[in-house]
Amino acid sequence: MNANAEILENYSPSGEKLKVYTYPAPVLKKIAEPITEFNDDLKKLCKDMLYTMYHAPGIGLAAPQIGKSIRLFVMDIDFNREEVTRADGTKDYELSNFNPLILINPEIEKVEGEILYEEGCLSLPGLYEEVKRVEKIKVHYQDVEGNKHTLDADGLLSVCIQHENDHLEGIVFLERLSTLKRNFLTKRYLKRSGLR
Repeated sequence: MNANAEILENYSPSGEKLKVYTYPAPVLKKIAEPITEFNDDLKKLCKDMLYTMYHAPGIGLAAPQIGKSIRLFVMDIDFNREEVTRADGTKDYELSNFNPLILINPEIEKVEGEILYEEGCLSLPGLYEEVKRVEKIKVHYQDVEGNKHTLDADGLLSVCIQHENDHLEGIVFLERLSTLKRNFLTKRYLKRSGLR
């Protein structure tokens, strides 16, 4: 039994919205440390990260993106986000169909194949580009109690796990592109963000 179920069963977003660090914040370049303490603070952090991810909105969020250099990420490739108009005329979003995952101290085995997928990142807002990834992977990880699990993933799930795991290695998806494309997009992003 996956102990993450304590947080994830009948999940409904609740928690605190955390600050998402954007490129080139130094925390995004550090290799994250393994998690060794599985306690209530970790459970709260996981809940807050899920809440932040859903409201960003994004399908994945790694701990370095919220300023914590530890080996943890959360994700959900299945949830729905629908724009609704409230009675007072204001626009809002309704979230549904939650299927969140929490992966702690993940280790990826590359299994087979190659996939090109257009990726975006909460730490690089407004930037989207096709990235080459391994199509099928196996990931070994721990849950919030420290129990070990294995997950087979392909397609978007595989892409998302690899993208979030890169954050734990101090890598943003720009670094997975050709030098020419990376330099061009980095310059454009920094200029648009007022950082250059």
